[in-house]
Amino acid sequence: MEIPKFDAVEKTRFNDVTWVIEIPSTNTALLERARQGALEGEVIIADLQTAGRGRRGRTWTAPAGTSLMMSILLRPPTESLPPSDASLATSALALAARNAVADLTDVNLEIKWPNDLVIDTPFDQHVEADIGYRKVAGILTETLIQDASVDALVIGIGINTGWGVVPAELRSIATSLDVLSGSSIDRSALALKILQNLEVEYTSLLHPNGKQQLLQEVRKHSGTLGKQVRVQLGTEPKIQQIVGRAVDLDEHGQLILETENNEVQVIAAGDVEHLRLDAR
Repeated sequence: MEIPKFDAVEKTRFNDVTWVIEIPSTNTALLERARQGALEGEVIIADLQTAGRGRRGRTWTAPAGTSLMMSILLRPPTESLPPSDASLATSALALAARNAVADLTDVNLEIKWPNDLVIDTPFDQHVEADIGYRKVAGILTETLIQDASVDALVIGIGINTGWGVVPAELRSIATSLDVLSGSSIDRSALALKILQNLEVEYTSLLHPNGKQQLLQEVRKHSGTLGKQVRVQLGTEPKIQQIVGRAVDLDEHGQLILETENNEVQVIAAGDVEHLRLDAR
């Protein structure tokens, strides 16, 4: 049984939390509110999304009540978070969610660059498409730019919380917190803890040296750094693939790769696959 839903989070900027039974997309709805002048701190949480979106326009769906789907509106001060650093808001929410899950369930998720939370698993040689990890959550950050500055950020997160049993077609790529923890997940408590954590992470990010502190924590909990990876850039029909070892994150949170030719590539955005040949 979930605790009663809340409409604000004490001692944070999140003082307008709306819960809806069904919505096409929490991100789309909050972006529209942002364009109409909504204040920082608005949050929408849904039981069901009928047109949920992921990165690169992918669709994202889950049966009602089986996932925590939440979008958050932020309006960073003009000089505190330039457009080149907007993706660090994704990292702030990833850390907030990762730590909330660890506190409430003892499940230790890793941050898969650029925007997923995963659980590391050994490669199963009997599963043809095994990728060595299972996705638990995804994050999508969308930005409104005005006069070359960030006017608003809408960060959406979807966390698999109550699947019961992982569908056969997803067993090689995804799982759910209730499956991992062996117990039911209180979505209201998880949402509350994430927002409390995000207040801390986001406030710190906006301070001097906040970027460095955030990236240090992201590196600590990264599931990508140190791995041999394949990065897919672009979209059909112009797709480029780069293979190398993920060695670090730069000051903007971009992924630094060292290729087989000992060249250094800096990746701003792309789809990352952890390769089987990586030593474990």
